[in-house]
Amino acid sequence: MNGHFITLEGGEGAGKTTVLHSIMEKLKAIGLDVIQTREPGGIPIAEQIRNIILDKKNTEMEKRTEALLYAAARRQHLVEKVIPALEQGKIVLCDRFIDSSLAYQGHARGIGMEEVLEINRFAIQHCMPNLTLFFDIEPEKGLARISANINREQNRLDVETLHFHERVYEGYQILAKKFPERIYTINADRPLEQVEQEVLKVVLSYLQIDVS
Repeated sequence: MNGHFITLEGGEGAGKTTVLHSIMEKLKAIGLDVIQTREPGGIPIAEQIRNIILDKKNTEMEKRTEALLYAAARRQHLVEKVIPALEQGKIVLCDRFIDSSLAYQGHARGIGMEEVLEINRFAIQHCMPNLTLFFDIEPEKGLARISANINREQNRLDVETLHFHERVYEGYQILAKKFPERIYTINADRPLEQVEQEVLKVVLSYLQIDVS
């Protein structure tokens, strides 16, 4: 595949979704062929699965069921949207991918990262990101951002305990150390403009584009 698959990862309230929109516009402005998408979701079938996963009423959802639903949504999203775009040489910016499953279900839920990775190996068939940006912010600060944003609708993950979100954060730190060649850590506990500038710099460096 000739395209570039770039994913943005992090806990709740890390700011990655906001930065993703900004970076996409900046890349488009310099003439790059780029699309943005998200997980779970990005296409109708996966968005329907997203609604099931994140519905606050679904409190009885078992952790392995949750992991399998994420993998199912990921599979459909890949074959319907991501892989065709990569084959066309596009840059794909994706809000979350496999690392979310490893941190949330694998580590925080206690299923085990290797077990969740095995489920996802079947789903993705070796289609891994070329570059992953981990938005590093302590869980308490990220959750405080969510609480302060009155326009943001709460989902099932937002109402988890602080301990759960601390485990997610721990999971991401493990992944960043395990895959340093792919995962670049961004200090997300800064003004949005500074975070955007660093993300753009890292992405352009990866793409080997000099705009100075």
